[in-house]
Amino acid sequence: MTSGTSGDPDRGSPRFEGTDSYVATRDLTVAVNAAVTLERPLLIKGEPGTGKTVLALEVARALGAPLIEWHIKSTTKAQQGLYEYDAVSRLRDGQLGDERVHDIRNYIKRGKLWDAFAAEERPVLLIDEIDKADIEFPNDLLQELDRMEFFVYETGETVSARRRPIVIITSNNEKELPDAFLRRCFFHYIRFPDPETMGAIVEVHFPKLKSRLVSEALRVFYELRDMPGLKKKPSTSELLDWLKLLLNEDIDASVLRETDSRKVIPPLAGALIKNEQDMHLFERLAFLSRRKGD
Repeated sequence: MTSGTSGDPDRGSPRFEGTDSYVATRDLTVAVNAAVTLERPLLIKGEPGTGKTVLALEVARALGAPLIEWHIKSTTKAQQGLYEYDAVSRLRDGQLGDERVHDIRNYIKRGKLWDAFAAEERPVLLIDEIDKADIEFPNDLLQELDRMEFFVYETGETVSARRRPIVIITSNNEKELPDAFLRRCFFHYIRFPDPETMGAIVEVHFPKLKSRLVSEALRVFYELRDMPGLKKKPSTSELLDWLKLLLNEDIDASVLRETDSRKVIPPLAGALIKNEQDMHLFERLAFLSRRKGD
């Protein structure tokens, strides 16, 4: 995949084509550019560890745009993305006779959407893991994301976006998102990379890694993912961690070549297997397989 951007002859605007550190499939680049053209939020779903959050960083880097990140927690409210008014501090300062109390703007903290609306350059706004918040959270942002403006009641001003930000929203499918919200988004599901795409991703992160080790590591990795009954399948990021450990421990490809994940747990498997249920499953299957072999 080429890096950087290329000019759009029709609009003269940059287009995302992936970067030298992020392998973007054709359907993903099409989705990003479609969302930019439509000026709609891009809703990205996919397995954890497939690069959803990193995508926003790479889009910003490729387009030469500032990145504003809003990482959502279970307690996050939509209003926090606009602004927060600190009435308690103002009351305290009033009791102390602080001169700041005469200007209410001293007690208004701008949120991430306000930062994005006020940015001089068109930014990329990441709303990360929106499904962690309350079910009403997406609906509470509908008007602001549609109109690209909001009203500040304390000061009586309307904050409007200087330039419509590129909005990338990620979800791990922990909760269903409201239909009204989905209608306003361009949707893309990042499919788990096939072995060929995964090989390209590994090449980006480990350009000098021996092809034999990569080949054997990918074989073992996909065998693990295909194991029936697995509670948590290893992800792309966990594969990269595992390869880093294999390099650090100087594990030879021949060690992996002799590893049949149906019979033997692979070396440094703690980078790939992340709970005791899956570890017990591997141990049980390996034991049963060895007994059949005997």
